[in-house]
Amino acid sequence: MRATTTAAVLFAVAVVVRTAVPAARQQAPWFHSESSELVVLPVAVTDKHGAPVANLSREQFTVFDEGRRQDIALFSNEDTPVTVGLILDNSGSMRAKLGDVIAATAAFARASNPDDEMFTLVFNDRVGSPLEGRSVFANDADALVDALSALRPGGQTSLYDGLLAGLARISEGTGRRKVLILISDGGDNASHATLNEVLTRARQSNVVIYTIGVFDPDDPDANPHVLKALASATGGERFLPHSAGPLLGVCAHIAREIRAGYTIAYVPPDRDGRFHRVRVQVAGRGRSLVVRTRPGYFAGAPPSGAAR
Repeated sequence: MRATTTAAVLFAVAVVVRTAVPAARQQAPWFHSESSELVVLPVAVTDKHGAPVANLSREQFTVFDEGRRQDIALFSNEDTPVTVGLILDNSGSMRAKLGDVIAATAAFARASNPDDEMFTLVFNDRVGSPLEGRSVFANDADALVDALSALRPGGQTSLYDGLLAGLARISEGTGRRKVLILISDGGDNASHATLNEVLTRARQSNVVIYTIGVFDPDDPDANPHVLKALASATGGERFLPHSAGPLLGVCAHIAREIRAGYTIAYVPPDRDGRFHRVRVQVAGRGRSLVVRTRPGYFAGAPPSGAAR
């Protein structure tokens, strides 16, 4: 089947999301891998200095699945609204850092697309919702600040439980792309869930996880390796700012990178139930570019009765 025919079929089976939103947010159809069985890749591109690179064309991207080049069926490089979950450590070790975290959260919201849908979860001995289960738009940063200002850090750290709750909650989001931002020291001493459970669930989703480690150099609970594993498994990035100023800069950087991101989809070459490794290349046309996406996906099981 020719690429043009394949794309036409995919557009026919794709799920088009058209909610009651301004016309600027209805410019292009969207697609869900669950319905069209496409592999959907959120892609971030930065230059050699780490600055996000926007407005690259479809023709500059090449996708490989298990080393085999794939035809790109659908492509988007628009600054479209996303759903963002802010997963924040509210344990006793964060008591002195809470003010900086609130300021950084506000900086992130104000640098985001104003129509981004945001929710926040916090964790210590248990997982809670400062917004009482509500979501807000990024242009209402004051609502986030007011909710977080009422927090009183204390207790232990159920980081893995918080992330599992965030992954479950974000699946209900209306944004075309989905991002979790974790701010913590990476330690966990109170969860029922395990890191492997979180990583497995994250790899099965299209959620990108950015992790921000905030801890003192001699913090015995700090675990930057966990933060790295979570980001690497989903195509995100880990940051380790050492003070309030860099923390603000990191959050603004993440917001810019999300707004400059790309989404690529293609037809999976096999339905074998295995984990497929994915690689995306970008032709920089004279520039040295860095590409990040999730490392792979689990292919759907073969149809019942199909030959193996």
